[in-house]
Amino acid sequence: MKITSPSFEEGWKIPEKFTADGMDVNPELIIGYIPEGAESLVLIVDDPDAKRVAGYTWVHWVLFNIPVEGNVVKIPEDSIVGTPGESTYRKKEYGGPNPPPRTGKHNYHFKVFALNEMLDLPEMAPLSDIERESQGKILDKAEIVGQYWRD
Repeated sequence: MKITSPSFEEGWKIPEKFTADGMDVNPELIIGYIPEGAESLVLIVDDPDAKRVAGYTWVHWVLFNIPVEGNVVKIPEDSIVGTPGESTYRKKEYGGPNPPPRTGKHNYHFKVFALNEMLDLPEMAPLSDIERESQGKILDKAEIVGQYWRD
């Protein structure tokens, strides 16, 4: 499985449009080479570098039960596909990079997991519940990382 984005390049700075300094909309994501038997996807966007500042990994966006039809799924810019889970922002929508000034580069991990079934969880389920319910159902996973910082 592979996740890519026409909105930013792997390992490079995420354009301001997709951050709290810009329009704060999610970038377009393309998930390809989805394994046969996958019924749904889980997407988690987080910033483990926030541990230096906040003391924990900041979760920017969680989606689950993203439906799979075929071996490619596109998540359009500024959209919610699937069921939103609870992020650190406690909102349904994407919350883009928003690192405190003078904290250096932060790496934003866009992680996707292919599951062999849908999860029986409510909208805004906590990430811990999504992770627990996903155990034993993950067929494959992929990740793309972008960076953002404020000078």
